[in-house]
Amino acid sequence: MAKIIAVTGKGGTGKTATTSLLIRHLTKGDKVVLAVDADPDTNLPETLGCETNKTIGDIKEFMHDERDNLPPDVNKESILEGKLYEVLEEMPGYDLLVMGRPEGSGCYCYVNNLLRGIMNKLVANYDVLIIDAEAGLEHFSRKIFRNVDDLVVVTDGSRRGLRTAERIRELVGELETDVSNIYVVANKVTDANRERIASTAEELGLELIGMIPVDEMIIERDLAGEPLFDLPDNSAAVQEIEKIAQKLGL
Repeated sequence: MAKIIAVTGKGGTGKTATTSLLIRHLTKGDKVVLAVDADPDTNLPETLGCETNKTIGDIKEFMHDERDNLPPDVNKESILEGKLYEVLEEMPGYDLLVMGRPEGSGCYCYVNNLLRGIMNKLVANYDVLIIDAEAGLEHFSRKIFRNVDDLVVVTDGSRRGLRTAERIRELVGELETDVSNIYVVANKVTDANRERIASTAEELGLELIGMIPVDEMIIERDLAGEPLFDLPDNSAAVQEIEKIAQKLGL
């Protein structure tokens, strides 16, 4: 059974950068990895240095529009499964699926139910599923993914940011999602705020498993629109991600 890790956090905290660096770490091992970009902003492919032209959202639109036009004896789940493999991108060291933009008007419950079963079968082919999730955890409330082993909440160094992590923890409880562990990773940490972040996390009862320092290499790549996947091993962020990955059992 695949280990499922979801990375979430509000915009600007470095959620997608953290996800891409965890994927970078995983590609150096022998695990079979599926990466899923479940954020409507779809920034993960850019940080990984790859392009995607089709998304699961496109498939859902097709199935929604054509549902009543397909012959009644056609296995719709097989059609959806076939199209899912069409959008599965095979990259060196991992496979990538992009969820795409939210659906348009109308109810997509039928398609979501089909997709849920297919995703469960697909995930069984991998050792690790890592998800770049949207902050609202919408995909988890729909139960498209199976039980989540580790939910990693990326936050900045502010008390407000850590409060956001606390609210996400509460939201997970309200949704009654099957999440085994909730961890916090602080990003863009400096020597000036490191101790305060640790003490605030402890005060809020948050399990802080890493503090990624401000990394000039990431800043330069972000400004240039370059991928983070090829960051060198001496990157301060990469070195901290290695420690975080160990704590996650990766």
